[in-house]
Amino acid sequence: MSRKYKSQNPTAAYFVSFATVYWIDVFTRQTYFSILQEAIDHCRAKKGMEVFAYCFMPSHVHLVFRSGNDHPSGLLRDFKGFTAKKMIKAIEENPQESRKEWLLWMMERAGKKNSNISKRQFWQQHNKPIELWSGKVIKQKIDYIHNNPVEQGFVTDPVDWKYSSARNYGDDDSVLKIDNEGIHLGLLEL
Repeated sequence: MSRKYKSQNPTAAYFVSFATVYWIDVFTRQTYFSILQEAIDHCRAKKGMEVFAYCFMPSHVHLVFRSGNDHPSGLLRDFKGFTAKKMIKAIEENPQESRKEWLLWMMERAGKKNSNISKRQFWQQHNKPIELWSGKVIKQKIDYIHNNPVEQGFVTDPVDWKYSSARNYGDDDSVLKIDNEGIHLGLLEL
């Protein structure tokens, strides 16, 4: 079975999770989180991405999204490609990154194991896509996303994790706006 992201229904909303190589905790600095925010904003403005829920964790990202251009696999490929290049550059150029050599060495090590990568690999290739087909499944995935920082012991309340749409559902759009009107998808009222 191919590990590459494949969407059967190009108009559907999807839940995806993707992680850094070796599950490395890379997202530990504001500048790195900002790259994810910038990428989401760009994909929303230029590529038709709709984001219904998200959570940026230290080693991975969760999204509930839909491609307004009916090409979710291409959208996700572009998002991951853009963020990988920006993140590697940010790590290389960050004088405050105490783990710089180690991080770059681990990404280079991962890249050598993958014939599709020329130098360094940032993201694992699989995305674990799940098509969201019912209100029950949508709610389950959004609850999973929002509770991830709690389950990991980072916070005691989901709204306290800065990089989570749990804050948006609590009427705080200060970090990243979501397309919460679209989450209804004819299936669910939140």
